[in-house]
Amino acid sequence: MVHITVELQVIGLGISGKAAARLALARGASVVGIDQDESLSSLEHDPSFMALNSTGFKTVLGNFDWNLLKDADVVVVSPGVPLEKYGLSYLLQSGKQVMSELDFAAEALPKSVKILAVTGTNGKSTTVTFAGQMLHHFGIDTFVGGNLGTSLSEAAIQHVTSPAQECKLKVAVVEVSSYQMAIPCVYFRPSVSVVLNLTPDHLERHKTMLDYAEHKCRLFSHMTNAKLGLLSFGNQHLDEAVKKYWNKFNPAWIGAFPGLEIDTEAKIATFKVPDIGIESQLQLGSMRAMGKHNYFNAAVAALSVAGLDVGVHIEDINSTIEKLRPPPHRMQVVHKDIHGVTWVDDSKATNVEATYAGLMGLKGQKSVILLGGLAKVLVGQASNGFEELIEPLTGHRCVITVREMLLLDICKFPIQNSYVLCFLLLYFYGLFLNWLLPECPKFGASGTMIHQELSDNGLDIPCIQATNLKDAVEQARKMAKHGDAIVLSPACASFDEFRNFEHRGMVFRELALSS
Repeated sequence: MVHITVELQVIGLGISGKAAARLALARGASVVGIDQDESLSSLEHDPSFMALNSTGFKTVLGNFDWNLLKDADVVVVSPGVPLEKYGLSYLLQSGKQVMSELDFAAEALPKSVKILAVTGTNGKSTTVTFAGQMLHHFGIDTFVGGNLGTSLSEAAIQHVTSPAQECKLKVAVVEVSSYQMAIPCVYFRPSVSVVLNLTPDHLERHKTMLDYAEHKCRLFSHMTNAKLGLLSFGNQHLDEAVKKYWNKFNPAWIGAFPGLEIDTEAKIATFKVPDIGIESQLQLGSMRAMGKHNYFNAAVAALSVAGLDVGVHIEDINSTIEKLRPPPHRMQVVHKDIHGVTWVDDSKATNVEATYAGLMGLKGQKSVILLGGLAKVLVGQASNGFEELIEPLTGHRCVITVREMLLLDICKFPIQNSYVLCFLLLYFYGLFLNWLLPECPKFGASGTMIHQELSDNGLDIPCIQATNLKDAVEQARKMAKHGDAIVLSPACASFDEFRNFEHRGMVFRELALSS
């Protein structure tokens, strides 16, 4: 279905929400964009909407009349909007047509487009990027996006606004977050679905690991074509969550057969998936991407591409391995200075598991590791898990953590005592500092806690505390020797000092280049 003549409401006007609104207009709907954030610009003043020469849309910001949603024909929800807001849970239960942006976009795509969907706690963006690079190498017209950056609605807009005979798109490689699967999909039907791994993350929203796993495993609920489903071997939460879909896809394991196994020393991936006729090997020795964890990302991407049945076989993919490049901020070499030090931006490592994977890939490369930011919540756990980093940190030059601002630091600023008390009482006060003191350097809201956990658990290399990212970089310069790497792999979210992990990575790169 391409054209619709309905009144459609889009909830959440971020990147995905705006793209969904433009897609709805392109399909002939009248659109109301709704967001409770009053600071946003209205669609009427957005250049991308002004260029449409359409009057069929309006914006409601801040407080809104709930009847707008109640009376709408279709409600499309952006991935960042929890179902507890805007009365969405009630609307779903009432039978109202409520769709995710992902499903709304997929509805408008040609059925001939094969979808490769990738989710998991860590490695999604790199695996999606590698798969897209492999497909492009063989001249297959491919969209790469989703949670990675460009929403699927953008691909759908290109199809809807182009003559039917001009649609050349063959494959959509889509990174999918658990938030995007909060509303069950009907039209988003992957040919290949991948759940790379599952470790504690986003528990402030999901509350339990099983709920987190169930959202991820919804990728297996509506599949088509080869119905190849890859998932991490030996994860109890995934094993439980996937049971209800077990008869709906052809399973393959990441780390066991049927599926794929990797010999990281020999740098060879072996594939055995009898259900789809795959038995082959992939040589990984020519890979230039930094970190052994990228062997897994490349191997999963290769099996996924082969499973699409678009004429690309594992043996063919061998020729692409040395050309693979990870996306920015994922173990990305950003500078090699005159002192023989390599600067590596792994700012996307926003949890302990991502940093662990990056560090394990650095074996043999002595490094100075920068940790800090806003630690993720681990519900019901005595620690935040940083003790898991002790093993991969062994043998490195040192660790630099970034402490919180101390009371003495805070009192240098004209703030009422009540605010100071709030900062001391709330562990995650970095967010409040960012609001109240935008000019104050605050990287490392969890720095002291990280330092304490590492020290208490027997870290045997120097652990130095810095006051902010700039100070951490200066300390790292002093400690690094010729041949070392300085690696920003924070194991924390970035919302203490920075807008997002991309901003944090860019600041790190600027500091590296200023040497």
